Amino acid sequence: MKKKTTTTQKPKAAKAPAAAKTTAETRKTAAKAPVAPKAAKAAPKAAAAKAPKAPKTLTKRVLFSVNAEPGSDVAVSGDFNNWNPKGKKMTDKKGDGHFSVALNLAPGSYEYKFIINQTWCVDPACKDWVPNSLGTLNSVLHVE
Repeated sequence: MKKKTTTTQKPKAAKAPAAAKTTAETRKTAAKAPVAPKAAKAAPKAAAAKAPKAPKTLTKRVLFSVNAEPGSDVAVSGDFNNWNPKGKKMTDKKGDGHFSVALNLAPGSYEYKFIINQTWCVDPACKDWVPNSLGTLNSVLHVE
């Protein structure tokens, strides 16, 4: 019987400290919980007040236009949208084949192409072209 008493006492002793630790941890957490949100709320306000405002980059409205068959799928893509193959969709408002879109661009030079029915084309109205890494040409737009 002494063995059973010893076995019974050990689990009780093991459970008691575990419960005590849990209670102590809960108390510590409960004591810290109100402090943490106050500190978190104060930090963003202080950071926002001290952070210098970034200068606003002025953009210029640039109109891209190209003629294509009415009903064509036309877009423009270039440096300004990381050469997204879907491009920026252009519209033919009158249905006469004159597609256009306006973009706001910061000052600088931009290479671009039109995508007409999934075919990449240079801008026939642009006089400034540069060779690209694919062995074809890109149109160049200078925004001042």
